Amino acid sequence: LDTVMPGLSLYDFGDMVRSGTNPAEEDELDLNKVGMRFDMYEGLYDGFISSAGSFLTEAEKDMLPFSAKLITLEIGMRFLTDYLAGDTYFATKYPEHNLVRCRTQIRLASEMEAQFAQMSKIIAGILA
Repeated sequence: LDTVMPGLSLYDFGDMVRSGTNPAEEDELDLNKVGMRFDMYEGLYDGFISSAGSFLTEAEKDMLPFSAKLITLEIGMRFLTDYLAGDTYFATKYPEHNLVRCRTQIRLASEMEAQFAQMSKIIAGILA
């Protein structure tokens, strides 16, 4: 948890998937190392739904796969925005750090998109 406050469960789940399924660092230069480990996704979903499933609406449950892509794209755009604004929000280690982070997040979102149908099928199987 990087921010502890009341918020949407979809953001919590999405950010957990974003940070927990990618075997690469958030600022990995080699985009071939960036991806979504599907077995980790399945485990995270199973654990999340077993704990939070009782208070989530059906619509929230249905949106869980999308939430992972959404938060990943959002964080990527935040890195890009910060890079373009002169790196005023996120701490950086070198001049293109936020641009590298953006590229990593966009690659990860692309990997999620490629596996989206499978993500949705897992959810249907777990909920059934």
